Amino acid sequence: MNAGESRSRAPSWLRPLVDNADKMPNAYQRRLPADIRRMVTAANAEADITGHGRDAAVLVLFSGPPSQQAGDIPESADLLVTVRASTLRHHAGQAAFPGGAVDPDDSGPVATALREANEETGIDPHRVHPLAVLQKVFIAPSGFQVVPVLAYSEDPGPVSVVDPAETAVVARVPLRAFINPANRLMVYRDARSRRWAMPAFRLNEMLVWGFTAQVISAMLDVAGWAQPWDDTEVRGLDEAMALVGGEGGI
Repeated sequence: MNAGESRSRAPSWLRPLVDNADKMPNAYQRRLPADIRRMVTAANAEADITGHGRDAAVLVLFSGPPSQQAGDIPESADLLVTVRASTLRHHAGQAAFPGGAVDPDDSGPVATALREANEETGIDPHRVHPLAVLQKVFIAPSGFQVVPVLAYSEDPGPVSVVDPAETAVVARVPLRAFINPANRLMVYRDARSRRWAMPAFRLNEMLVWGFTAQVISAMLDVAGWAQPWDDTEVRGLDEAMALVGGEGGI
C-alpha cells in the first residue's frame, strides 16, 4: 500500500486523523498511571522480540461524504462496529472492530482486515479504501498482536451479521456519538484492575470498552476531535453494562 496515494483518498474531514496517525501509540496509554504504562510498554516489546502472541488485524472503517471542511465532522459520518457473539472463547459479547487472526494466505494486515470484515459483516472490500496501517498493539488476555487498519468508504453498502455464531451485531455508529462527552466514561474490568480503568463509550444499549474503546479514544485525541469530558466517572464493567441495559449488544 503506497502511503501517500492511500492517504490522499481520505476526505478533508478525516485528514486530521490520517495525518496524525503516527501519534496513536502515545495516545493509547495516555490515561494510564505511569507505572502501568511502563508495564504495558514492556509487554509489547517482549511480544515483538520473542514472537509470542498471534498476529491479527482489525478494520477501522469510517464512512461519510467525500468532501467537507477540514475539522467539521459531517452528521452522516460513522464508524463500523460489531458485537462479538456471546459464545466465543475470547472477548465474548464485546463491542469490536471487524477483524481477526492472520491466515497464511493473507498478504498482510490490510488483506487480513478486509477478509475478516467481509466474513463478519458482508462488506464489499472493493468499496473500502485503506488509508494507514497503525502500529500493532499487544492484547494480553488473548495473546493477540493486533494491527488496526484505518480505512474510508464513501458508501460501504449493506452490512449485516453473516454468521451469528461469530457476530451478534453489526452497526454503523455515528462518529458524533463517540465525540459526545455525555457518552464517555472510564471502565475497569473488576475491583483488582481499577487502576487499569480505560476510556469507554455508552451508546444507547451498546457499551464500547477495552481495546476498541482505547483505539477510538486515541483517534479522537490525535485528530483533535475530542471534547472535554468527565474522566473522573469511573465504573466497574458490570455496573457500566447495567447502565446500557445489555451485555455489549444492541
